[in-house]
Amino acid sequence: MSTQATMEGPSFQPIEMSFPLPKHPHLNFHAHMSCLGNCVMIHLTTTDLDQSHTSVPPLGSFVYAMPHLRHDSTAISTPLITSGSSIDYATRMAKILARRMRQPVYVGCSMNFAGTTAEEEMEGLTVAVTEIMRQWNERKS
Repeated sequence: MSTQATMEGPSFQPIEMSFPLPKHPHLNFHAHMSCLGNCVMIHLTTTDLDQSHTSVPPLGSFVYAMPHLRHDSTAISTPLITSGSSIDYATRMAKILARRMRQPVYVGCSMNFAGTTAEEEMEGLTVAVTEIMRQWNERKS
């Protein structure tokens, strides 16, 4: 796992993360996390080592989520831009991160899980949330 740039306050310099997804070493997860004071902006994508580097991935979905003020176990979200292939993943990631970070989150997602099972996709989600939260907690301390 590689990371770059730790932050102590609001910053437009993203924390960058990149690592292979479990059970699919050819499929890499990439995230940029920018902590903007009152909210966090996260952009997610995947790259496949088998595909050409000249192809441009689609923009994907963009979702806003905020934690429920009285119930820690829920979050509210709204899609700002939808793309059929990534909206569910973006919404799920935004709600999880808003609950755990306890602040509003914007998530842009152009991830492509072609060739993976639903279980492998969920394992990737778990690893991604774990790594994003690890970086978030390091930034806060």
